[in-house]
Amino acid sequence: MITPTAPDRAIRLADFSTLVEALDFAAQGETGVNLYGLRGELAEALPYRELRVAAREIAERLLAAGLSPGDRVGLIAETDADFVRAFFACQYAGLTPAPLPLPAPLGGRAVYLDQIRRMLQSAKASALLGPASMDAWLKEIAEGQDLSFAGPLAELPASQGQDLPVIAPDGPCYLQFSSGSTRFPTGVLVTHRALMANATAITRDGLQVRPQDRAISWLPLYHDMGLVGFLLSPLAAQMSVDLMPTGAFVRRPLLWLDLIGRNGATISYSPTFGYELCARRGENAALDHLDLSGWRIAGLGGDMIRTKPLKDFAERFAAAGFSPSAFVASYGMAEATLALAMAPLGEGLISETLDVERLEKDGLAVEAPQSPRTRDFARNGPPLPGHELQIRDDRGDVLPERQVGRVFARGPSLMVGYFDQPEATSHVLSADGWLDTGDIGYLSDGQIVLTGRSKDLIILNGRNIWPQDLEWTAEAEIAGLRSGDVAAFSAPTDGEEAVIVLVQCRSSDPEVRQRLIQEVTDLLRLRHSVEPQVNLVGGHALPQTSSGKLSRSRAKAAYLAELGERATV
Repeated sequence: MITPTAPDRAIRLADFSTLVEALDFAAQGETGVNLYGLRGELAEALPYRELRVAAREIAERLLAAGLSPGDRVGLIAETDADFVRAFFACQYAGLTPAPLPLPAPLGGRAVYLDQIRRMLQSAKASALLGPASMDAWLKEIAEGQDLSFAGPLAELPASQGQDLPVIAPDGPCYLQFSSGSTRFPTGVLVTHRALMANATAITRDGLQVRPQDRAISWLPLYHDMGLVGFLLSPLAAQMSVDLMPTGAFVRRPLLWLDLIGRNGATISYSPTFGYELCARRGENAALDHLDLSGWRIAGLGGDMIRTKPLKDFAERFAAAGFSPSAFVASYGMAEATLALAMAPLGEGLISETLDVERLEKDGLAVEAPQSPRTRDFARNGPPLPGHELQIRDDRGDVLPERQVGRVFARGPSLMVGYFDQPEATSHVLSADGWLDTGDIGYLSDGQIVLTGRSKDLIILNGRNIWPQDLEWTAEAEIAGLRSGDVAAFSAPTDGEEAVIVLVQCRSSDPEVRQRLIQEVTDLLRLRHSVEPQVNLVGGHALPQTSSGKLSRSRAKAAYLAELGERATV
């Protein structure tokens, strides 16, 4: 039986000094974490009171394995009860867990093992824990590594009655690898104080959590939105949360919606592509069993928000009781623990239709009537209490509202720095606490509106072209293309920068392939006044980050590597 919602409970919204203190308090109630399997079946219900007992016992066993408070521990983040127990065991033992990704479906064993080794080395980890099903992989990863232990929880030695340390608020809580840090892993070091500050801002101010709330998530627990948003923050508010594996969502996305109705969940988040996938699967599926009428916060985060797929979702599931006013746009990143801004509740998605030409040439957010040369941008809300956002130009001067520039953030949720990388930290975090987020955007009535990432920006003939503009135009207007099928970036060609567009094509028919190249070329020439070099790649060739987003940097690197190989032939 799942843990209850417990609407009559007295709640505290993350006003604790450490995560350990938060679990100690949550353990006094009946709520907890519920883990589901690939077919949507309940695998285990784990009340917080049982989690506390298990975590403290495992903490002693970790110390018995030769680990010492302050050591880092790599945790393969399977969405199961053992990961949850291991993560909190590290907290009680004074260890710093570093959640690590699962193998990618299309990756390959050797590539994955090498990736985990690099992450462990970056974290200077002393141990590696993972599911029993991966025991052989864990042992292979550990070869040549200086680890005190590598294996599943069951193989830890018995407790010898070790004393558990006192956990300090300014001590490390966990190490979060950003979603793009695979080749050169960069771990964000988050303290207990920063985590609790963000959990308070999320639950008290952003979500305005109520006793009757219940959360559900399919987001991976090695990503900040999955870990902080749907494991640590619910616990800090003593909220029951239902977790399903990301793989279950990918195979059967409507399971997510089914569980929301079945368990009476009120809070859940997804990147835009998750809602889009549900809307597509819902076209030919029976939906009369779904009940989304209690879903009061349908959060948006983790990628750039696209308005059309969300409108499609709202229309598709209106008969199931979904209200578009439930959409809540958010902005954040691992370097800020999770959230920096959240849109007001109950207003739904508020977007602005901007003149793309003024945006590209003048850096101004000028609203205009809907047309082929405009694009919708979502408001992501004002900064959460205690946090600040500024828009700055290339000289570092603060810009007024509706001028586009680089987004800087400051507040109590910011990281201490990148673990053991002072130079990388100094590049993004100033002495007075301002973080260069790497994002580009503007402020509108005090709310942050994002337009892109600085590293992805295409600068061509004095124009600032956002690659997602090109990608979304092709995906939306060319039949057969889906979200994530197009990657755009700039690359040197014959001594000049050119716009390169990679398009996933699932057909081997030469006529179909040539027609697709021509359609994309003509469309982008017409809509965006660019002359793209369109290249077709295989159906699953475009790389993704660990959170499921398109990785343009890796796509560009692969493209340039292939060009280099051709040049040497």
